[in-house]
Amino acid sequence: MAARLFVGRSTLWRLEKGDPNVSLGTLASAAFVLQLQDRLAGLAAPSKDALALRLDEERLPLRIRRKRS
Repeated sequence: MAARLFVGRSTLWRLEKGDPNVSLGTLASAAFVLQLQDRLAGLAAPSKDALALRLDEERLPLRIRRKRS
């Protein structure tokens, strides 16, 4: 697997352990090798981030008043 990713065995080991210092390119390459690219595509999809959507809704004003003309 490390050879297919063009990284050393220690980098692959760190990737498997979830080390945040492993590059995003290495993670993306591993996803393609393992045929998990569809999961990678949804990783940064704003529409699938339930926590961010809920926080945005909480920041909305409860009432919007129109200006009097």
